Amino acid sequence: MNASPLPSDSNLDQSCIDTLRFLSVDAVENARSGHPGLPMGAAPMAYVLWTHFLKHNPANPGWVDRDRFVLSAGHGSMLLYSLLHLTGYDVSIEQIRQFRQWGSITPGHPERGLTPGVEVTTGPLGQGFGNGVGMAIAQAHLAARYNRAGFEVIDHFTYAIVSDGDLMEGVASEAASLAGHLKLGKLIYLYDDNQVTLSAGTDIAFTEDRARRFEAYGWHTRSVSDGNDLVAIDGALRAARAETERPSLILVRTHLGYGSPDKQDTFEAHGSPLGPDEVRRTKRNLHWPEGTPFLVPEPVLAHFRRAIERGEQAETTWNDRFSAYAEAFPDLARELRQTLRGELPANWDSDIPDFPPDAKGIATRVASGKVMNAVAPRAPALMGGSADLDPSTFTALAGLGDFEPPGASARDRQGSQGGGWSLSGRNLHFGVREHAMGAILNGLAAHGGTVPFGATFLIFSDYMRPPIRLAALMGLHVIYVFTHDSIALGEDGSTHQPVEQLASLRSMPRLVVIRPCDANETAVAWRVALEMRDRPVALVLTRQHVPTLDRTRFAAADGLRRGAYIVSEASNAKPDLILIATGSEVGLVMAAAQKLEAQKIQVRVVSMPSWELFDAESREYRDAVLSPPIRARLAVEAGASQGWHRYVGDRGDVLGIDRFGASAPGDVLLREYGFTVENVCRRALALLQ
Repeated sequence: MNASPLPSDSNLDQSCIDTLRFLSVDAVENARSGHPGLPMGAAPMAYVLWTHFLKHNPANPGWVDRDRFVLSAGHGSMLLYSLLHLTGYDVSIEQIRQFRQWGSITPGHPERGLTPGVEVTTGPLGQGFGNGVGMAIAQAHLAARYNRAGFEVIDHFTYAIVSDGDLMEGVASEAASLAGHLKLGKLIYLYDDNQVTLSAGTDIAFTEDRARRFEAYGWHTRSVSDGNDLVAIDGALRAARAETERPSLILVRTHLGYGSPDKQDTFEAHGSPLGPDEVRRTKRNLHWPEGTPFLVPEPVLAHFRRAIERGEQAETTWNDRFSAYAEAFPDLARELRQTLRGELPANWDSDIPDFPPDAKGIATRVASGKVMNAVAPRAPALMGGSADLDPSTFTALAGLGDFEPPGASARDRQGSQGGGWSLSGRNLHFGVREHAMGAILNGLAAHGGTVPFGATFLIFSDYMRPPIRLAALMGLHVIYVFTHDSIALGEDGSTHQPVEQLASLRSMPRLVVIRPCDANETAVAWRVALEMRDRPVALVLTRQHVPTLDRTRFAAADGLRRGAYIVSEASNAKPDLILIATGSEVGLVMAAAQKLEAQKIQVRVVSMPSWELFDAESREYRDAVLSPPIRARLAVEAGASQGWHRYVGDRGDVLGIDRFGASAPGDVLLREYGFTVENVCRRALALLQ
């Protein structure tokens, strides 16, 4: 959809802008809570973008080729809700009145899946900035993979309104640096440069030249000195759209709380209602009726609602184009439809290897890499990379290309995975940017058409926790590959040895954490992760070799799907003791069980790779695995013991790690921390006594 010209009726423009302002002001005042300042200052730029540039269809918020809009400054959520209501999304005036109230679809910060038209959950500053980069990567990748000459079926922009706070957060710096390197020309951010934060003016902490900073990142920048100058905003947006090889940052000088006689340009307008008296004075100052809250003049509504007709026409045109595309390229069209629906192709898992029994075995990170490379050629949506750790995480997709901008050249191509450098490449090189990687993965998943994965050491999941939490909040299909999962990684020492990370990740609602015990459980874990479409999954993998169990003697690895299963039953099927373990410790307790059985002690061994999957099973199944009458239970895991007591009960015990690691070979550390057959047996016997 081509950008429409600015209307000639300046009075109508002003009425539309003031409607946005005062719907926001009135909603915040009614809730006695919220952030009125940003909507008041940013309303003009939002108005120009939404009525003259944004390609969207309010009747179908999920239309594939819509432009994406992210309000990264999520505290200004009432600006977005006002835009959604006025342009015809299913956000009623009653919902505007119910801003921040129980059961409304207008919460304090925008939430994906709750409010039609909200692309991502924002509020933690900088995250939406990173999400937009991920969306732009998804658009560029899908366009390169599926578009053909004369059939541009993926052709849209990603826009965002970002704030001072967004630009201050480190995640934005990481994401901006990568976006500039990748030359994401369809990424356009409007920077609400109001020079006021929640507690102060920006002069107290933020005085760098933002334009030059982004130019150094490789961005195109334009400045608009007056945030109420619609012609200048329009011109800056047109220039940004014409720039095809650089992302764009438009710095718009606005005034927080614009029009408020006493609170404009003060932090008092940032995070608190203006107050009844100041609202009246502001309306009087801007010549707005004082006695009618939530006023939407009919000409204003009619003007905004033209978005419905424009959106339907744009989607109809696209549908016709896609139909012609499907006729010319039926296989590509079929694949694109499937990936956009989030479906896996038939036989996607037919090449996953079956790992033979092996007492020495292989590291689960290595097994994971073999599974990924078996799946990726058959699952075109799988795309991702690591934070500069491919040789350690084994997450490179061999021969499937590196996602790099057209014409990119480098004298040193170490780390290339084969298949060439192009936007159709499926290996993303995030660099040492874990935080941005997490936010970008969320943008990729929210855009649709990819199943993104990101890899790093488990210890560095701490750098990614904010976007992991948001992925769980949004129910996004993101896969995290966390390797080097315990003190067994060895000599790198306590800074790199995870202890509390498993407990931390498991505490997060809607995140599925899977720590497989061997190569075949790892293969099943990948099946679960790829099939799990409504939430993120974290795969937690070993650096060291672990035995590959003989599944002709022990239970099938498919038991992983249920979170926990009896991998080895007592010889008389009447266990005295249950040993529970995850990951590399399953092999340890299997060896201990053999020794205990030699002492006439009946032992059941339970592999529990995923608490979340196990807790989702029926009470009947859970009791069959962890039989309530068997109160002697020992859980063994090379991580924090926190949380395990719910499974071992009041007569059980946990062999875990509740202190930091040390620098020494991995086998030495495991011995010194008590992860030996002898110590497991000793702790088990103590329970029986």
